[in-house]
Formats: sequence, C-alpha cells, structure tokens
Amino acid sequence: MRTILVTGGTGTLGRPTVQRLRAAGHDIRVLSRKHGPGLVTGDLTTGQGIKEAVNGVDTVVHLATSLGRRDVAQTQNLIESVRPSGVEHLIAMSIVGIDEIPLSYYRYKLESERLITQSSIPYSVLRATQFHDLIDQVFTAQRFLPLLLAPSIKLQPIAVEDIADRLAELVTAQPAGRVPDIGGPEQRSVPDLARAWKHAANASRPVLPLRLPGKIFRSYASGSAMTTGTPYGHQTFDDYLTKRFDR
Repeated sequence: MRTILVTGGTGTLGRPTVQRLRAAGHDIRVLSRKHGPGLVTGDLTTGQGIKEAVNGVDTVVHLATSLGRRDVAQTQNLIESVRPSGVEHLIAMSIVGIDEIPLSYYRYKLESERLITQSSIPYSVLRATQFHDLIDQVFTAQRFLPLLLAPSIKLQPIAVEDIADRLAELVTAQPAGRVPDIGGPEQRSVPDLARAWKHAANASRPVLPLRLPGKIFRSYASGSAMTTGTPYGHQTFDDYLTKRFDR
C-alpha cells in the first residue's frame, strides 16, 4: 500500500477519489488550507506547508485546479516541493482537448501539464472529458432565463466516480507519462442533454439550440472535447440525473 497526498481532495472529483484510495488500504493525506481530521495543512498558491505535506509520501495525486495563471503557479509550487522529496509518482488530472480548444482556461491548464512533463519527476497525466456535474451546473446556472440555451455541439460527459476508478488504477501502476484519455459512455448533443436535464428537473422552459461563431465553437463542433476508441466510463448522464434528482 502507498502513502498518497491528494490535492483537491475535498472537491467534486477529490471526494470519490479519496474514498476509493482509502477503501483500497492506502494511507491518504488530503491537502487543505483548513485543519481537520484526515487533512494536512498547506497552501498551493503560496507554497506554504507543501514541503511538509509531501514528506514521507511516495505518490501525489494532483486534482486541485484554479482559474488562469493561478493554476500554473500552484502546479509550479507543487513541483518545487515534490522534486527534492523522493516522490515516486506524480499523477495529474487534466482535460480532453486543451491543446485544440482555444479557451484561456485550457491554455493555462496546458501550461501546467507542460511544467509536469518537463519537471524530471516520474509522472502520469490523465485527461478526461467534462464531468456530469459540470453539465448540470451549466443548465442550473440558467434558472432565471426564459429559455434553456444549449450549443449545438456534442459532448461526452463522464461521471466523477468513473474517473476516480481510473485514478485508483494509476496509483498502483508505474508512471506512464500521458496516459490514454477517458470519456463517458455516450456522445450526445448538448440540446439532447438539456432536454434530459429539463425533464429530470421538472423544468418547463423550452430548449434553444445555438450555433455560435468563432474558433471555440468550431473546435467543440469538430469533436475536440471527445475521445476516440472505447469509452472508459460506465455511468450515463441519465444515470447521473436519476441520482441527482432522486427520481
């Protein structure tokens, strides 16, 4: 069994990942700015406490994420603490299509990937498609609009539980660099996902499919946010909605 530090361990993906790793018998430390049972105190933004947090750790699972340049700074601070510590494996979570979709958030996420790949630390980078939770949040955020806006593109959302399963596999494997991307079991249009969400949420607003100008929309429309080959995930968006709305 391994001693593992998980950054972002209290987040949407972090919680099921920590649960699976603990169930497998690993010794888990969850990095947090707060104090509490099962937590180790540290701040990725300032770097304070990170060296102490990685002391005696053989694997780091980096799930923490931030917007913009802060994400890059946090990754750099983690690398500077991990490099001299003797950590044997740094596992980092990333996003499918960040090198093809010209979003500023993706540009910084790609820069964070580059820092890891050039760090000399043994690593694995896993890219996944959009979380079911994110699709839900996008629709929920429109609750005050008269219409449910849905870009006319396809996505391949995946359950965080399925990603957590894959991360647990990587923990017991050797560092492998960029590992195969993973996505959910279905590729569905966003208007179709919106109609499924609308039904589950008992919403009455009509769904409005949208076609938008620009490179970002074209990149999504071309399938850059989806994977090829056999899907890894098992839970569908409808499965997520059943649990989310307790139908």
